[in-house]
Amino acid sequence: MDRLWAPWRIGYIKKKKKKKGCVFCSALKGNDYVVLKSKYSFALLNIFPYNNGHTMVSPIRHIKELSKLNEKEALDIFHTVNKVKKILDKVLKPHGYNIGMNTSESAGAGEAGHMHIHIVPRWKGDTNFITSLSGTKVISQSLDELHKQMKKAC
Repeated sequence: MDRLWAPWRIGYIKKKKKKKGCVFCSALKGNDYVVLKSKYSFALLNIFPYNNGHTMVSPIRHIKELSKLNEKEALDIFHTVNKVKKILDKVLKPHGYNIGMNTSESAGAGEAGHMHIHIVPRWKGDTNFITSLSGTKVISQSLDELHKQMKKAC
């Protein structure tokens, strides 16, 4: 039998209840896995990633809807998305990306109250038998290690 070693998941498994408040606002206050910050937006690593390097870009201002962004915020967010992509290109060298937003809980947003853009690096063959057959995704690098590499690349 093959074993998957994912020691960072124990925190999620043992978590008795979800923290109150906004994940993005809390992360920004504590700099938890924040990769970079600009005047109007910031980027942080997703602690439950779909793939290695899964990063989210969000406005600093706590807003729910894309339509509530002012022009400066909208432009800044997309500059931040581009910067994150360049950092991931340098650090992880992915073959491509999935970049997108879930704009409500029914659309799959885990944190629907603070809009954000997902940047998910992809590699040829990154979905294999274990993902297809058992619904399990292997993430091959710790968040702490990746965070250090991305911060250094900034």
